[in-house]
Amino acid sequence: MRPDTPAENVDHNAEAARLERTADRYPEDAEALLLQAAAHLELAGDRPAASSLYDRLLATQEGLENPFLVRALKAANLWEYGHEAEARAIIEGVRAAAPRDPAPWVIVAEALESHDELEQAQETFTEGARVLLTDVAEPPYSTHPLLFGRHRVRRMLGLAHDDWDVLADTLHSSPVSLDELHDPKRVWSLGSENPAELEAEISRLRAELGTFRAALSRPFPVAVLHWPASELTELVAAYPALSSEYPSHEEHLATIEASLRELSASGTANLGIVTGTVPSYEAFAASEGMSPAETALLPQYATTLAARGRAVEWPPQRGAACWCGSGRGYGECHGE
Repeated sequence: MRPDTPAENVDHNAEAARLERTADRYPEDAEALLLQAAAHLELAGDRPAASSLYDRLLATQEGLENPFLVRALKAANLWEYGHEAEARAIIEGVRAAAPRDPAPWVIVAEALESHDELEQAQETFTEGARVLLTDVAEPPYSTHPLLFGRHRVRRMLGLAHDDWDVLADTLHSSPVSLDELHDPKRVWSLGSENPAELEAEISRLRAELGTFRAALSRPFPVAVLHWPASELTELVAAYPALSSEYPSHEEHLATIEASLRELSASGTANLGIVTGTVPSYEAFAASEGMSPAETALLPQYATTLAARGRAVEWPPQRGAACWCGSGRGYGECHGE
């Protein structure tokens, strides 16, 4: 489903069923596909069915790329249909585990916020920021919602700005400031009969909508394709025409890092890397009716992998292993 597709034009149950069928066809992508299916079931109002999908994923937890994300989504969903105690227990488990991915932190904090647990929400947002952003010079794009959510809750609590609030203001690109967007008194103006107040609120709402649209317009990262050494050797041996694209594995890795740094320097956010395999690439080429030797097919393959949830964030989080698979830390490898 495109992010800008009107909700009334979507059969969420049918879309969930389609995604489940696709997950059966591509078991390696089942996690991302079933999470999308669960989201559609929540939108359809079938929260128990969504919980069943979360449970299905958690039953195979050893193979999950982000079990804490699944747990966080399950908790938020459970709370919405009356299972508060279980939701709270899961939320506490996520917080105690201190995941290195910002998404679970944002989801559990927003679940607390939506049920008027503002103090707990503020503490959760802060814990997440402390885990992910301490000693980080430039917050990754994926952490921006963590800082914005924290700013919002602290504004509602009437707390004074701290360094992370100032950082959130700096990262926020809308013409309307975060202080205005997160002003607790805004709701009062919606009932005002003063045309100037109403006009100001409409401007703020438009700016807020623009921010949401900007986020939704990137459902997956701008992804660069990476071939492990063994896969690249097999690829070039099978399709020699691609040797001009990939003169050597070392040059391939250097090109990936250089391309991502150039994109980042130009202001492109939400960057990622997808890892290809020869069988997957050949199957994709067959589905497109093209030869795997066509270089024009490579970026299409990368985009498709990213859309199926196969992208990993670039640059890696502080202390994480390098994306190239060397086993060394990113800072000691391609991040030097």
